Amino acid sequence: MPPSQNIDAEAGLPPADFLLPAIIDSSEDAIVSKNLHSIVTSWNKSAERIFGFTAEEMIGQPISRLFPPDRMEEETHILSRITAGERVEHFETIRVRKDGKEIDVSLTISPVRDKTGKIVGASKIARDITGQKDAARRLAQAHEDLKRADRLKIDFLATLSHELRTPLTAILGWIQILKEEATPADLAQGLEVIERNVRLQSQLIEDLLDMSRIEAGKVSLDLQRVDLSAVVNAAVQTVRPTADAKDIRLTSLLADVDGVTMGDKNRLQQIVWNLLTNAIKFTPTHGRIQVTMHRAKSNVEVIVSDNGQGIAPEFLDHVFDRFRQADASTTRKHGGLGIGLSIARHLAELHGGHLKVSSLGLGKGASFTLSLPMLSAHHHTEPPGGEHPSATAETQAVGHLQGVKVLAVDDDTDSRGAIERILERNGAAVRTASSMEEALSEFTQFSPDVVLSDIGMPGHDGYELIARLRALPGGRTVPAVALTALARSEDRTRVLRAGFQMHLAKPVESHELVAVVQNLAALRMPQN
Repeated sequence: MPPSQNIDAEAGLPPADFLLPAIIDSSEDAIVSKNLHSIVTSWNKSAERIFGFTAEEMIGQPISRLFPPDRMEEETHILSRITAGERVEHFETIRVRKDGKEIDVSLTISPVRDKTGKIVGASKIARDITGQKDAARRLAQAHEDLKRADRLKIDFLATLSHELRTPLTAILGWIQILKEEATPADLAQGLEVIERNVRLQSQLIEDLLDMSRIEAGKVSLDLQRVDLSAVVNAAVQTVRPTADAKDIRLTSLLADVDGVTMGDKNRLQQIVWNLLTNAIKFTPTHGRIQVTMHRAKSNVEVIVSDNGQGIAPEFLDHVFDRFRQADASTTRKHGGLGIGLSIARHLAELHGGHLKVSSLGLGKGASFTLSLPMLSAHHHTEPPGGEHPSATAETQAVGHLQGVKVLAVDDDTDSRGAIERILERNGAAVRTASSMEEALSEFTQFSPDVVLSDIGMPGHDGYELIARLRALPGGRTVPAVALTALARSEDRTRVLRAGFQMHLAKPVESHELVAVVQNLAALRMPQN
C-alpha cells in the first residue's frame, strides 16, 4: 500500500500525527496544554471526567479556574520553572472541580517548544489521586487512633492495677493487725474496713464484666413494669451513708409521676446509683447534691445535680467515653476506672432512653439527666414476676434453713469454709467436697436437698459433676446451684443448659445465698 494513503509503510499503522489525538483522548489521565499566559489550548476527555468542565468550557480560559483561592501562587512558580526549561514531575496539590469539590491531583508539567526550540507553552498530565490520598489519610488516622487506644489501654491497665491493689492493701493490712493482739475496737474497725474494701473490689470487677457484656452485645434486661420513684429512692438510700460521711447534703424531690416505665429494675437502679456515686465523688465536703424527677411529655426525667468540681468544656464530649477520665495522672484526687458513666449511658440506651450531661465549667458543678419513655397511666401495673430469689432475700430470717441438707462443692478451701459457716449459722446441715469424686461419694451417702457447686475446678469441672450427678439415684430431682466466678451471660446460659437450676456469681452476699438455698429446698422438701 503506497505511503500516500496515510499508512506507515514499515509498521502497517497510521502515522504518529494521526494516532496522537486518539491516544490522548483514550488516556485515563487528564492531558491539558496551555500557553505561557496560562490559557488552556487543549483539553482531553479524561480532563472533562476528572474536572467536570467540557473542552468548550475550558479552552481559551485561564487554567487558574481550577485553583483553590489559597493556591493561586502555584501557577507563577510553575511557569517560572517551565520558562526556564525545567520539567515539574509528580507535583501533588489540590484542584477544584466544576461542582466545587476539591480533589487531590498529581501533576507532571513539561515545556512545549516550537520548531525552533523556543518554549511556547506547557503540557500538563493530571492524575486524580483523591482515592489514594483519602486512603492514606484514613490509614494515618487509624494509626493515630491505634496509638491513642494503646495509650488509653496502658493508662487504664495502670489505673486498674492501682484500683485493685488499693483495697487489697487495706484488707491484707487489717488481717495482719487482727491476727495479732487485736482489741475489740480494732476488731470492729478492721471488719468494717475489710467489708468496705471487699465490696469496692467486687464493684470494680462487676463494672469490668458489665463493660465486657456491653461490648459483646450480650446485656440482657429483665423487663417489667417499674415504679421509677421507688427505684430512685432505693438508689438514694443506698448512697446516703456515703454522702453523710462527706457531710454532703443529699436531697430528693420526686414529682408524683403518673404511669410506669418498662425496664429492668436492678439495671435502672444501677444507672441512678452510678450517677449518684459519681456526684458524691466529685462534690467536696459540705457540698450539695439534688435528685429530681419530673414528667417531660411522654418521657420521665431523673436529674442528678451537684455543686462540685464541674467539667471543663473540652471534656464534656468525652464524659461517657470508656476508660476516659478528666484526670488520669498519678496525682489525681479521685479513684475509679472511668467506665461507670459509660455503662450508665449504654444501659439507658438499652431501655430506649438517653443520658446527657451539662456543666458551666470547672468549679461550677454538673448535672446529669436520665430520660426514659413512660407507659401511660391506664396501663395496669401487675406484680412483677420471675424475680431472682435474691430479690426477697432481705425478708429471709436467720434460721430458716432448719432441716435443709446442703452439699457444697468447691476446690478452694476458704470459699468452701465460708459457705459452710454461712449455711450452718442459718440452720442447714452441710457436707462439703473439694472434687467431683468426693462430691459424688458425699451425695450418695448424704442425699442432700440442695447442691452448691463451683464450675472451674481442677481435673473435673462443675459441668462434668452435674452430668454425673444427674445419672445417680435421686440425682435428677435435686436442685443444683452453680456458685462460680464465671459470671458472663454465656456462662450463665451454659450453666442452665448443663442442668443447674440457678447461676450465682461470686462473690455472693450471705443473705442471697441463704435465700437461694431456701427457695430451691422448698422445691424438693414436702410442703406442710
